Amino acid sequence: MKAVKDIFNQWIKNDRQHRLFEKAAKIAETAKAQVKVTDRDADFSPETLRVIKGEKYPSLSLPLNYGGEDISLYELLLLQEKIAEGDGAAALSIGWHLGIVMELNEEQLWKKSQFEKLAKEIAGDQKVVNRAASEPATGSPTRGGIPETKAVRSGDIYVVTGRKTFTSMAEQLDYYIVSAYVEDLDQVGWFLIDRHQPGIRVDKTWDTLGMRGTASHDLVLEEVELDVESLVEMKGEGKPAPKGWLLHIPACYLGIAVAARNDAIEFAKSFQPNSLDTPISETAHIQDKIGEMEWKLIQAHSFMYATARKWDEEPENRRYMGSELATVKLAVTNAANDVVDLAMRIAGGRGLSKKYPFEKYYRDVRAGLHNPPMDDAVLRMLAGKALED
Repeated sequence: MKAVKDIFNQWIKNDRQHRLFEKAAKIAETAKAQVKVTDRDADFSPETLRVIKGEKYPSLSLPLNYGGEDISLYELLLLQEKIAEGDGAAALSIGWHLGIVMELNEEQLWKKSQFEKLAKEIAGDQKVVNRAASEPATGSPTRGGIPETKAVRSGDIYVVTGRKTFTSMAEQLDYYIVSAYVEDLDQVGWFLIDRHQPGIRVDKTWDTLGMRGTASHDLVLEEVELDVESLVEMKGEGKPAPKGWLLHIPACYLGIAVAARNDAIEFAKSFQPNSLDTPISETAHIQDKIGEMEWKLIQAHSFMYATARKWDEEPENRRYMGSELATVKLAVTNAANDVVDLAMRIAGGRGLSKKYPFEKYYRDVRAGLHNPPMDDAVLRMLAGKALED
């Protein structure tokens, strides 16, 4: 296995983090070997999932007493960024699972018995779960749309019908946490649904420019019958609490940028056209681009990891960190796009060829601009705070 890249050394602070980082490095290596197939077919690699489960990665964000490692936000971002260096799609997909488990534990959104039951399966069998919230008509749930998926009570069961989009790892998940309008309660609720439940099917609709390997196909629910206990969560009233775990999103795109940076430097050091006496790395305009990549990455890493440390070390201040978390996402994903663009410019026309990885980095990193929170929402929030002040 390759040695740890220098760019990560400064962020690994102790032996525990190094041990956990090695798990992520193994997953990254496997995921990278699968990208040609997963990108072509818009599938999540079963081999990558096998290694993910073999490394007991899905249970890392569980508390120690539930069989996990109780990883911090800082550690989550470090591991996710490393996996994304191998393949951003694989990182983003499994990042949803780790973050959701972290959220359920920290915010105690479910009854203790319900969480314990799921936690036992995650720790014992490395089961993987994701929320299914987006819909064709409502778009991102962060925009506040009411789900068109409906849950109708009939005696002791709920009958759930609807269609969910952007369901990452749709065919590989063990459980779905599905949002629905619960008619008898006149509220939005969340149902925990086993993938083998009758009436569940995956419609292979995922045909996007980038992050194809997330296999975020449509989840279709056709009169799925669930017992009342499957209703595990109700949508909270008022302003939602800040969610630190969502920083796995910018960490993913930063990992893609690191991969692009590494490959661009290797390319610059090895490529020598016959019009030059040296590799292009010796030319001033290429060095300018490499220098620009470096300072953008330094800024992005420093901001993201400093914010993660604050989240971990100052739990009493988490409720005030909403704008800070959102700004990290805005700043880091845009910086990642800039870095990949610079890598493309270093590679020149060859960067557009599928013989090189640059065009895939370019396609994948742009997806970060469409993950929540969106740039416009963050900018308006920041403007509102400034005007209030």
